[in-house]
Amino acid sequence: MCLLALVACRRNRESTGVAGGARASDVLYPHAADGGRWLPPALEARPQAFAGPMGGWDWNGIVGTGQSLGVGAHGGRPTLTSQPFHNLKLSLGRDSVGMPPYDPNDSALSVVPLVEPIRPLATRYPGAYPANIYGETPHTAMANQISSLCARDVCGQYVSVHTVVGESGQGMQVINKAAGVTATRGHAYAATLFEVAALKRLAAAAGKTYGVGAIVLTHGETDGLSDHYESDLVELYRDYNADIAAITGQSTKIPLLLTQQQTCPGDGSPPAALIAQWKIGVDQPGEIVCAGPKYQYPYAPDHVHLLATGYDRLGEKYGEVYYEKVVLGRDWQPLQPVALQRTGRVIAVAFHVPSPPLAWDDSLPAPHQAAHKAWSRGRGFEVDSRNGEWTIDSVAIQGNSVVIVLADDPTTKDVVVRYAVTQDGEGAFGGLALGRIGQLRDSDPVVGFATRTPQYNYAVSFVAPVN
Repeated sequence: MCLLALVACRRNRESTGVAGGARASDVLYPHAADGGRWLPPALEARPQAFAGPMGGWDWNGIVGTGQSLGVGAHGGRPTLTSQPFHNLKLSLGRDSVGMPPYDPNDSALSVVPLVEPIRPLATRYPGAYPANIYGETPHTAMANQISSLCARDVCGQYVSVHTVVGESGQGMQVINKAAGVTATRGHAYAATLFEVAALKRLAAAAGKTYGVGAIVLTHGETDGLSDHYESDLVELYRDYNADIAAITGQSTKIPLLLTQQQTCPGDGSPPAALIAQWKIGVDQPGEIVCAGPKYQYPYAPDHVHLLATGYDRLGEKYGEVYYEKVVLGRDWQPLQPVALQRTGRVIAVAFHVPSPPLAWDDSLPAPHQAAHKAWSRGRGFEVDSRNGEWTIDSVAIQGNSVVIVLADDPTTKDVVVRYAVTQDGEGAFGGLALGRIGQLRDSDPVVGFATRTPQYNYAVSFVAPVN
């Protein structure tokens, strides 16, 4: 457990490699890679993959996969140890079920109330299912947030059943369908299908219906430099949809919800996976949804993982997005840019704002006070080109836009705006001023059921060319 994602931050340079992987120019100057077509002309007008609510089963399955932040690493003592609604999880009836393949017809299996920890805490690293839980996961908070929103809107009792299979410190090649299975790695995908089959059987025996409403992916540190992270995500999404539907018989696509990782790599390398985690929601509209960044949450002392309250707030955001997307059947998009325009030294960045108005959150630290001081007044915004960093004089909110005023008119057309992308030093700086962080948020009125904190939407980390 002492290694976890921090080791992943340090080793992902070797596992993916900059050479033959993400080129600095591709991430820092995206128009060099794809002609600048990172943003559609009108993001709000994009086609929708889902129309209306989906599922509505008696037991609504939610599959959680990923790595250490999906299994509660470094979160401290679990706090959500009682279930105020009727949310469930699978009990194995024993501490271990060995290696895949697992038997979904095992008579020891049952459903029990969803509380933390999901299973007994792991005592070694790496830890594959079922010994993969290291602390408070986001899932109980997520389930309770969904149920509380349903109760608020008088849409009846909503029961979600959570499957948590992530593996701490492991990249996509370990949690996907093609993973090689060993005693300590590669169980996540097989464990998902095992639990789905077991829950389908147990639901039928109880006279209930069961289907999977969403896949939640909390991942990306190990693959921080991967230049093929987006295509790997699409493959995982499609494999899960095909194999889960073959068990449950559901005909609607299952959306995948994810959040951006803000901490890896822990150096100045371009964080390709970080950008891919936002961009995939633009490229796969309705099917894969970026629920936002994680820089706003309380981090553990290692500044890679979250405290239990951070995992709970993350779960509440997942729950809110799930409620909008799956229960109500509405399109949901994060606080993200939709258009950029420069006139001289003024750049206007228009945003999709889930809950206007935009606001600055001064409770978060102002970035770039120690390095990259040309951006010290940018509140997370960064402007540069191949000629170097351009000094930001001011940033101001105007309606659904942020207006950036530069000290000088850039002498090149090769101008890029980034947000919460560049670190000020070497190391893990999650939640700190030295890290990938910004201060722009919306005014979402939702309050977390467990944490009683506002669930504002914070601007995604992004890279986009101007004009």
